[in-house]
Amino acid sequence: MLITYSLSDISDYIDWLYFFHAWGFPPKYAEIATIHGCDACRHAWVSRFPTDERQRAQEAINLFSDAQRELSRMSRHVSIRCLVELYSACSKDEDILLFLDGESTPIVLPMLRQQRPGQDGYCLCLSDFLPEESDGERGKLGLFATSVTNSTPPISSSESVRPAIGSITNQDAYHSMLVQTLSDRLAEAGAERLHQEVRTKIWGYCKDEKLAIGDLLHCRYQGIRPAVGYPCLPDISLNFLLDSVLDLSRIGIDLTEHGMMIPHASVSGLMFSAPEARYFAIGSVSDDQLSDYARRRGMAPTEIRKYIKC
Repeated sequence: MLITYSLSDISDYIDWLYFFHAWGFPPKYAEIATIHGCDACRHAWVSRFPTDERQRAQEAINLFSDAQRELSRMSRHVSIRCLVELYSACSKDEDILLFLDGESTPIVLPMLRQQRPGQDGYCLCLSDFLPEESDGERGKLGLFATSVTNSTPPISSSESVRPAIGSITNQDAYHSMLVQTLSDRLAEAGAERLHQEVRTKIWGYCKDEKLAIGDLLHCRYQGIRPAVGYPCLPDISLNFLLDSVLDLSRIGIDLTEHGMMIPHASVSGLMFSAPEARYFAIGSVSDDQLSDYARRRGMAPTEIRKYIKC
């Protein structure tokens, strides 16, 4: 299923915490995104900081103002293209078995398992959140991707912006970084909006869900959507498997030889519906697990190591 969002469709879903993180701001400065835009409210917000932090707070205000202006400009040229499909699936140990429509032979998606137990004492694997093949049951698994199409023309002299961060003095470099960091957030915001629609409509396992945007950004929904390259799905080469199933080119995504997505402002991953599903970090991968995982991926351990981001 292909879905296209306009910037106005997903702007409320932007997680400004990670936008400011990309610019080196501690989380407390991202609060500016929730402050009323009038001068009095912003001045009061800055005044709440210790004297030696107020310049940094003002930089956060300037950056957020520039971001809002750039989003307004981008809205005329940018769209967020999304791709999602649901498949019958089950698990076999640390493997996910994915069944395409009409196919009896599954596509195998190998997963990694935590090497150190979490607070609950378990070493989790994403395959744990699907029915086991040995039980003769199948569940569902979502595969998704989002990508930002940006045909924004170069900034003109009449639209010139002053770099909001003191350490960046080159206007073109500042604008390029502003567009890239906003585009990254828009790809993630598209995934957030898409996941909401999957839960409430497309898959419909939470039809009555009524969560505020803040609840969504804090993952207070049922199910998870781990993205490739994230802590519980750290193998970038899984993009090749997702591409073989979804055909990522349908939303303009190409893969490099290292499995990275082009354009950079893209997100891909899996969707699980189980109430017990939660995010976790794989952590350091032991040599024994790496050898087993490489065997299941059909690759040499030295080759697969290059793709694992942990």
